[in-house]
Amino acid sequence: MTQHVKKQTSDSCEVECTHPEVVERVTPLIHQVEGVETIFKALSDATRMKIIYALTQEDELCVCDVAAIIGTSTATASHHLRLLRTMGIAKNRKQGKLVYYSVKDHHITDLVKIAIEHHNE
Repeated sequence: MTQHVKKQTSDSCEVECTHPEVVERVTPLIHQVEGVETIFKALSDATRMKIIYALTQEDELCVCDVAAIIGTSTATASHHLRLLRTMGIAKNRKQGKLVYYSVKDHHITDLVKIAIEHHNE
């Protein structure tokens, strides 16, 4: 363990040190988070979060229903839904002149539920 004295702050170590065995153990695993930020980026927008939440309440919703639920135009809802699909969060299907969206997989639904539970605690 190597140490260097550094200025004290309330949320930092009083000395700079590393634990080589911990660094060696965790460093090879860190690549597993690559790309995960896309999910959180998609969900960090209030409108997209509302849309995803709405989609967790039903098996699927058409663009017009999503727009009505979140109180926006169909163009705005469509834009956000397209982004969610591109980011791998939602999927769509066309039926005649309507486009229906749903959550891509249960992991996204689980994330949303956990985030809401955490927020409400």
